[in-house]
Amino acid sequence: MQAKRKKYKLDFEMVPEECWYANLRSVLPKEDWDRIRRRAYARAEGRCSICGAPGRLEAHEKWSYDDEKKVQKLEDVIAVCRLCHEVIHISRTQLVGRGEEAMEHFMRVNGCTQSEFHAALGEANREYIGRNRTEGWVTDLSLLEKWGIRLPFRGKF
Repeated sequence: MQAKRKKYKLDFEMVPEECWYANLRSVLPKEDWDRIRRRAYARAEGRCSICGAPGRLEAHEKWSYDDEKKVQKLEDVIAVCRLCHEVIHISRTQLVGRGEEAMEHFMRVNGCTQSEFHAALGEANREYIGRNRTEGWVTDLSLLEKWGIRLPFRGKF
């Protein structure tokens, strides 16, 4: 069992590789996805749900991970700014060459040092490696039913 890593206001989300490229936007009918993301934007009132920055927002799916049971569970969809979204998905952000900007945003939002950023990223990467040691992740989308959306499928995307 892995130790819990320190939580930050703005943090990395380490998605198991089996769950990459599976997102609500691609599996739900457009009208359902639009309703979900617009609800998130309305709750945010024009500001990033994490850092509070005003401006254009993006919908981000918040997931929890049960590393023992291998369950990825949808917890919410929130509105975030581009910079917060890039920090959340740091591995992709680094691959496209915006890692420096993401690091600066992480430090600014969390009031931490570069050393703390690197320590947090190291811990997140260890968590990611642990999540990918075995296969068999299942996706729990039961939250959608609470929002009145009938699922066209069960289990994995």
